[in-house]
Amino acid sequence: MAIPKVNEKLLEDLQVMGFPQARATRALYYSGNTSLEDAITWMIDHENDTDIDEFPLVDVDIIDIDTSSSFPITEEMRMKAYSLREQERKRKRNEEKIIEREREKERIQAGKKLLEAKRIAEENERKRNLALRKAEKEEKQRARGNILKKLEQDKLNRRSEHGLPLESQENVRSSAIEIKHDKISKPVYTSTKVEHLRECLRSLKREHKGENARVRRGFETLLVYVGNVVKNPKEEKFRKIRLSNPLFQDRVGSLDGGVEFLELCGFERTDEFLYLPSEKIDMGLLSSAGFVLNSAITNPFFGLLST
Repeated sequence: MAIPKVNEKLLEDLQVMGFPQARATRALYYSGNTSLEDAITWMIDHENDTDIDEFPLVDVDIIDIDTSSSFPITEEMRMKAYSLREQERKRKRNEEKIIEREREKERIQAGKKLLEAKRIAEENERKRNLALRKAEKEEKQRARGNILKKLEQDKLNRRSEHGLPLESQENVRSSAIEIKHDKISKPVYTSTKVEHLRECLRSLKREHKGENARVRRGFETLLVYVGNVVKNPKEEKFRKIRLSNPLFQDRVGSLDGGVEFLELCGFERTDEFLYLPSEKIDMGLLSSAGFVLNSAITNPFFGLLST
């Protein structure tokens, strides 16, 4: 296979007019090498051919073409050549626009995929954090339950060692018993509830060993909370503590046992608050809590030895 020979003068003229060599060669060959006008007319008729810019290949010998003849370039030829070049430029611009639109679509799709991947990653991270917080909360609840069980068992052991009758489980859990005297009913507390308060503070101090200043500040803050309720039992603001409050979190919430102590005093935990209902205020219990806190603050040996 070989590129056929064409009129070199005509080929040169077409190239001067701006046509690629391959296209000019193909046009001359298939138009019969007769004239510039025939070659340009052929290019107009075949401008949409996919192989128009490829050299033609033939498998036969081509008769030599007389390359000495010169053909005048008319104004009509120039106009046709200009029209062909303009059409070619427009075609290329349209192809470039189509390619750019496709690239923009691909960029948009890639951006959407990236955002979706980021959203999924954030959602997975949020779920992991929720699972960790739930596990931590359950662990704290189990630890608190173990402390209460140990306190109850220690009390039973001490009563057994001293030969005292064992109380029923219902009495151990009861915070007060009612006795009547002169038609007035008031709570008289067993040592169990007070011992729970004291052991909670001991445990807190042991958990934060070496952080004496932080522990003392926590005890003092707890004493303020308890004292405010004793002094102003009807004021709801003193019976309601926001768990997310930065001051509360820093001084009490971050201590292992701080929230548990307030719960032993009667505060009830909700999603956002520790709340002490007015009907559940127990002044005797709160006074005992204040006494235990004061002892924990003033006694340097508090929590070092178990009773």
